[in-house]
Amino acid sequence: MTQNSPKTPQSADDAISDFSRVNFLTVTESQHGQRIDNFLLARLKGLPRSHLYKLIRDDEIRINKKRCKPHDRISTGDVVRVAPIRLSVRDEPVVSDDFAKGLLGRVVFENDGLIVLNKPHGLAVHGGSGESFGVIEAMRVATGKKYLELIHRIDKDTSGLLLIAKKRSTLKDLQAHFREKTIQKDYLCVAHGTVKSGQKIDKPLLKYTLKNGERRVKVDKDGKPSQTVIEVLATFEIDGMAVSLVKASPLTGRTHQIRVHMASVGHALLGDDKYQSPTQASLATQKGIKRLCLHAWRIAVPSDDGVQVFEVDMPDDMRGVCEG
Repeated sequence: MTQNSPKTPQSADDAISDFSRVNFLTVTESQHGQRIDNFLLARLKGLPRSHLYKLIRDDEIRINKKRCKPHDRISTGDVVRVAPIRLSVRDEPVVSDDFAKGLLGRVVFENDGLIVLNKPHGLAVHGGSGESFGVIEAMRVATGKKYLELIHRIDKDTSGLLLIAKKRSTLKDLQAHFREKTIQKDYLCVAHGTVKSGQKIDKPLLKYTLKNGERRVKVDKDGKPSQTVIEVLATFEIDGMAVSLVKASPLTGRTHQIRVHMASVGHALLGDDKYQSPTQASLATQKGIKRLCLHAWRIAVPSDDGVQVFEVDMPDDMRGVCEG
């Protein structure tokens, strides 16, 4: 068998260069224990999940020459056969030296398994939905590391702490902590009006889609249980407009949770283009608010030595809102 034979397995750590032929991927330690569907979706960017499941049903995907099911898990050394697929190869994002240097300069902690990044406002955590690339793609290019994965996500318009795994064991461990709710996250936000301190907002949240395809979240009895604890740190005025600086601590991890919960009690976040009322949005625009005033401020992560606490100050543009 020659090196250029299409049947020569390649490392699953390497990107697939030709989707038009049969590919054989050798599972490495980085993918050990993954479900086969998640393993393939990470490598077949843009392929609908339904299409992947059809490929599996049609025996176009095999593990060690055997049929498989979507939930089957792979092990180091397994060889996954992938049938020819009509799928364009996504170009590697072009990350300028200045951008890479700036992003790497926002790393607040790093060890052999974890990167803690202070994500800037306005940068998505991953590419897609109109974004050519996000934090994770840019960090892979900037660091030159083949394996970097998001442990959790924060909104594009939210700034602050983001956890990135450098190895699969760290990813699995910290995602388990998120599921078990043993990781504590605290956000700082600036909200319309004078907020009542010490309240716990306990309202179920449901995802839905607008006619234009945009995803939103609303309070709904059929939604998932969601709780956010609110503590007011300061109340003040911006040119006569009453606002509150709030520490929001989500007890659950729903999409847009803080934004929707705060809006549901009449105190939408300043600069929130999705959940402010028209009157609130008009007031914020008049006062020159140009960003969503939500910052992932502090995160407490269990470790072998107890708990590691990471904290980053509010960025200058959000601090400027508070200082008027």
